[in-house]
Amino acid sequence: MKTKSCESCLMPLSQDPGKSESERYCSYCFKDGKLCYEGTDLKEFQKRAYESMRAKGMNKFQAKFFTWLIRFAPRWRTQTR
Repeated sequence: MKTKSCESCLMPLSQDPGKSESERYCSYCFKDGKLCYEGTDLKEFQKRAYESMRAKGMNKFQAKFFTWLIRFAPRWRTQTR
């Protein structure tokens, strides 16, 4: 069975520590009925995601890798072609 992941940051929804309001996005990316980052700048979103991962205690190598993967998320895929 394929693990469903957030369409914005690719975090597996099964590992979402919060209560997600959406079936497509994790609780970090979607709150109060809208995306937390509504912009279209992939690099800015990656920067914010990296800072958030580091603030939550993830080591810099893992955070860099997961940040790099974000470009393959459905939300951003069309912008990286």
